[in-house]
Amino acid sequence: MPHALTPFDQTVLDLIDHSPTGSVPRTPTHDESITRLLAAQQVYHSADFKDGFVTTRRLASQPHFVATGLADLAAHPDDPSQLEANGTVFDRYVASLPQAQRLRAEAFRLATAGRPVHHRPKAGGVLVHDPIHSIFLVPGTGPKTGLPGNYLRGSLDELPAAGGQPRFRIQVLDSDTDAAVCELPTLAAALEHLHDLIESAPFHLSELEALGFELR
Repeated sequence: MPHALTPFDQTVLDLIDHSPTGSVPRTPTHDESITRLLAAQQVYHSADFKDGFVTTRRLASQPHFVATGLADLAAHPDDPSQLEANGTVFDRYVASLPQAQRLRAEAFRLATAGRPVHHRPKAGGVLVHDPIHSIFLVPGTGPKTGLPGNYLRGSLDELPAAGGQPRFRIQVLDSDTDAAVCELPTLAAALEHLHDLIESAPFHLSELEALGFELR
């Protein structure tokens, strides 16, 4: 932590939490406090209000959105059809937002959830494997702000096998193209890593280097 927080910084945190737009007075004293709080990653720039801020303690109380069935996927890795559809996960995220933010959130639907996936039928009685691609949204920020509601978007993806060995990737992005990426050798390892990631939210993308992610 570059700077020790002061009692006044605690007052500024309270001001941000109680402001509808996360705004604070623009005085030199308040600006110095905001600089310390940003450096300590106790506040982020708001994704919803220009010149506003949001505290990490406020974001810690927000829900995260992960596909139902994901935790049980390791037991049935060849049948990702059990997973909640990406579009439905994104629907839950949008529904959690205030009405005024929902239209802007919808602008990120295609980039986040993609197009609906139609699982391939059995071919000659053999189940054709669909690569895993499952999205999630967690509170946080990056070099750019997150999506409306101050959310980072991400996905767990099954990559083409290398040398006959499976590979899995977790990537997390802000509202732009800044990303943190991690590759794992097994689905079980990827699911465990994703669990740790979600439990760590809220976070700044830069903090994910400590969890083995590469910033891109």
